[in-house]
This record gives sequence, structure tokens and C-alpha cells, in this order.
Amino acid sequence: MKILPFKVPKPGKESLVYQEDREMRFYDKLHEHEEIQISYILKGRGSLILGDTVNEYKPGDILIIGEKIPHVFRSDSDLQEESVMYSLFFTKSSFGKDFFNLSDLTGVENFFKKSDHGMKIASQQDLLYKKFEMLKGQNRMQRLATFLQILDILIHAESTPLSSFIYQKPYSDDEGKRMNDVLQFTLDNFQENIALEEVAEKANMSKNAFCRYFKKRTNKTYFQFLIDLRIEQACKLLYNKKDLSIGAISELSGFPNVANFNRKFKELKHMTPSEYRANI
Repeated sequence: MKILPFKVPKPGKESLVYQEDREMRFYDKLHEHEEIQISYILKGRGSLILGDTVNEYKPGDILIIGEKIPHVFRSDSDLQEESVMYSLFFTKSSFGKDFFNLSDLTGVENFFKKSDHGMKIASQQDLLYKKFEMLKGQNRMQRLATFLQILDILIHAESTPLSSFIYQKPYSDDEGKRMNDVLQFTLDNFQENIALEEVAEKANMSKNAFCRYFKKRTNKTYFQFLIDLRIEQACKLLYNKKDLSIGAISELSGFPNVANFNRKFKELKHMTPSEYRANI
């Protein structure tokens, strides 16, 4: 796979970009783009890292990623079929600087505000899926009409934020590549015992400098982030691997000590792993 630059350029001169991703694995490098992204996950599951939060994604999810937010999709390694995602990309000025200020587009400002932290749509998924299916065979004018219908649904749909903290200063390409190296190392090794020296070396920084760097950009210490990642992995295993014991899930998620796993899980999810599985 070709590694794109951290700042992904806008394709061509299209005001509204429709894109279909059909791969065994979604593009898994940290990147950002100036467009707001609206994506429907048709097939595939994995983790979406955005801001200070590790999120699960799965079929049926509709995700909104705001402009210039660094993020990375990480498909689960055990997938046996291709992952499919339909996406729309646009900026606040795609259709002219005053288009979204029209009185007819009431509610769009609140949508933009919520997109600044990313969000997952919690209602109207079936209706939105039908709209996304229409986009494939449409010309540009038809797609614009369908986009406005999608936007209207999103404005009135229920949603949950994907992140509580977004670093406000823009990343340079070098910073983006450095953070990507850190995240890729963490995603590849979270089940193992990771030493601070190892991850700081990936960032080509001293331990103290790396701790300050990571905390400033994620509002979390590196090890808080690592625990979040491990707990999200545990949640997926509890849901998808009901034959596995809690002890096995603990180990597969990077917690060799089950008591510590139970404690950390309850701190983040406000219930034990057993209770989480039962509630599912």
C-alpha cells in the first residue's frame, strides 16, 4: 500500500467527493484532510483512533470526522472478507463561502460544531444507508441533492461524540509522521509489555520529552491511552468471542493479571467484564 502524506490532499477540483473504499484493510496510517468526512461502514470492523479516544467501528456505523482531525482506522487482524466504507468529503466552503449560512440550512452550524470532536450517529442508520446506496450511480448534481438530504437527516439524528479532546494546533508533516510511528507501534504491540523507553525511541525522543509531547497532543499520558486501547480490544472480544473465558480475554488484551484487568475495565466501563458480556 502506498503511504500517503500526513495531510491528504483534496482530489481534483470536486466540491463534493464521493468515495468507496473496498479493501481487506482500511488505510491504517494516521492522516488528516481539510474536508469533513461522513462515512457509512458497510463491512468491516476495527478501531478508530481520533483525538484522545479509541473507538470501535463495525458494520452499520455512520461516522463523522471533522476537518483537520488526525485519525487512523485500524481493521481487526482476523477479518476474512473485504472491508467496505462509503464516504462523502466536503468543506464548509465547498459550495461557496456563504452557502451554509443560508436561512434554509438551519441546524447546520450545530452539526459543524459537533463534528469538531467527531461523532457516531445513533439513529436513522437504515434511512442513511439507503441514501448512501443512491450515490453510486448519480451524477454530480444528483449527488449534491442526495448529500443535502443526508445532511438534513444527520442534523436531526441522535449522535454520540467520538472524542472529548482534539489538539487545536495543526500538526506538521513531521509531527504527523512521528505520531503515526508511535500509534503503529502501539497498535502492533499493545498485547505485550511495552516499556516507555521503547515507544520514546520510536518517536526519536527522550522519555521525558516524549511524555510531554504525547500528553500535550492527546490530553492523556501514553499509558492511559494504552489502557484505553486494551480495554476496547477486550470489549470487542467479549462481544465477538463468547466462548473465551475472562482470563483468556484479559491476556489477549494485554493484561497478564486478571485482577488488574477487572479493576481497569470497571474504571472505564463502570461494570465488570462479566457484567459487560451479560448486558450485551
